[in-house]
Amino acid sequence: MVKGKLVHCTVEITLTVIGGKYKPVILYHLAVESVLRFGELRRMIPFASKKMLTQQLRELEADGLLTRKVYHQVPPKVEYSLSARGKSLQPVLNAMESWGAKYAKHYRSEDREI
Repeated sequence: MVKGKLVHCTVEITLTVIGGKYKPVILYHLAVESVLRFGELRRMIPFASKKMLTQQLRELEADGLLTRKVYHQVPPKVEYSLSARGKSLQPVLNAMESWGAKYAKHYRSEDREI
């Protein structure tokens, strides 16, 4: 059981933790950039609303995949980075990026929009 959900295979566990509209993209950008602020993530993921991005970040933090560092200053400054558990997903994210690059070529060759 993961977060009160009965799961039947380990792939379901992975998808329960990293599944979400923007979670894999957030994790990928943090893997590439190391540390990002909320505004930077918003620019990198322009279709995510503030509410959705905040929700996804909170879930990733609750699952121990990222750390949130708050600087007590005016204006407030918050930085996000991958935790050790989040960094352990890098091979998965790299494989997804590689597969996506290959699929994008195939997808474009059929004159479709992504």
